[in-house]
Amino acid sequence: MDSAVEEEATEGKRRKTGQTAGETQSGATEAGAAQAALMDSPERFVNRELSWLEFNRRVLEEAQNPRNPLLERVRFLSISANNLDVFLMVRVAGIISQVNQGVEARSADGLTPREQLVAVEQSVSELQRDQQNAWVQLDMELEKEGIIVAHPRELGKVERQWLEEHFMESVFPVLTPLSIDPAHPFPFIPNLGSALVFELKAKSDGDTMLAMLRLPLGLRRFAQMPQRSSGKVVFLNIEDVVSMFIGKLFPGYEAVGSGNFRVIRDSDIEVEEEAEDLVRTFETALKRRRRGSVMRLEIDSGMPHNLQEFVSEELGMNESRVFVVDGMLALHNLSEIVAIERPELKFETYVPRFPERIREMHGDCLAAIHQKDIIVHHPYESFDVVVQFVRQAARDPDVVAIKQTLYRTSNDSPIVAALIEAAE
Repeated sequence: MDSAVEEEATEGKRRKTGQTAGETQSGATEAGAAQAALMDSPERFVNRELSWLEFNRRVLEEAQNPRNPLLERVRFLSISANNLDVFLMVRVAGIISQVNQGVEARSADGLTPREQLVAVEQSVSELQRDQQNAWVQLDMELEKEGIIVAHPRELGKVERQWLEEHFMESVFPVLTPLSIDPAHPFPFIPNLGSALVFELKAKSDGDTMLAMLRLPLGLRRFAQMPQRSSGKVVFLNIEDVVSMFIGKLFPGYEAVGSGNFRVIRDSDIEVEEEAEDLVRTFETALKRRRRGSVMRLEIDSGMPHNLQEFVSEELGMNESRVFVVDGMLALHNLSEIVAIERPELKFETYVPRFPERIREMHGDCLAAIHQKDIIVHHPYESFDVVVQFVRQAARDPDVVAIKQTLYRTSNDSPIVAALIEAAE
């Protein structure tokens, strides 16, 4: 009896093993077929534009990270907004250009330009919404730390007097009030430029007119008030400052409706490498960037509908390229708030080392390099040594050429200044 049971069990194992082997072989075949299908499928690629937006979302997540110091979180939000502006005026502008030209070629991930544009704009809308939500949260936390972005109604009499003096001395002289009518056409707004539009009513007879104020790019976005006795630091949006004193710009009128907007122009540059003079070609292309076609109009949600339509029509924008933003426009300007002296709300300052060999040579970079090549590892070693090296080379009569690749520079770059000096 035991022998029969054992034999039956053994036979069962044989059948089960055979079945398992068959299933394994079948599963391997299916997996191989799926892998082969994937190798020929566009699904194996991630769309370039959507991937970049996900990268910028990571920057935004640092603004939402409570473990980062508060002002550093504001800085991350500012960086995220600035990154998005560049993405819109270059990458999205390129896709729109392809759509307008009727390009139907699919990218490696299988999307046509039109399909990419739909996906990108949805992702951009979600990212901008999250940026605004992040600012609402940060604004509340800043207020707890005594840093306030105030509304005009929150100001006291003394603060209003100071603000009026500040407006007349620093803001009023750089503004050019314009009435918009057949004799005064809609002015040009440069790339990333902002403007205020007003519907004004005459106090004398009630007649209305439309007026506009272009905000100069060099004008600071926030006016910093004198510190309150409580130690609180108060900022005010420049658009609120201008609106408070609109009577100074248009005497005899009062505002019955207003709002601000900004334009993003196509700044994509295409340069043929066979151009006869690349320097002149790039100079022309860079100047043209400021005047590229408007590919995105962002409007403050508080602007009355009739003014929204007026601005859209004057800029020749169709509805799909107009975006009403529920919150603060141009969040990249928040970097101005980060600049205040509150070291306890920022990362501890890191002091990079300066290469010892150059120090031993009393700052002579060329002499130190003559001894042995030097590798500088940023950010652990100071970038000042690179600036010093370029300055020394620019002033050395034995240097015949300086060849360098600059990825991006600031407006007051010491590297550019040294290169200008060398050229002269």
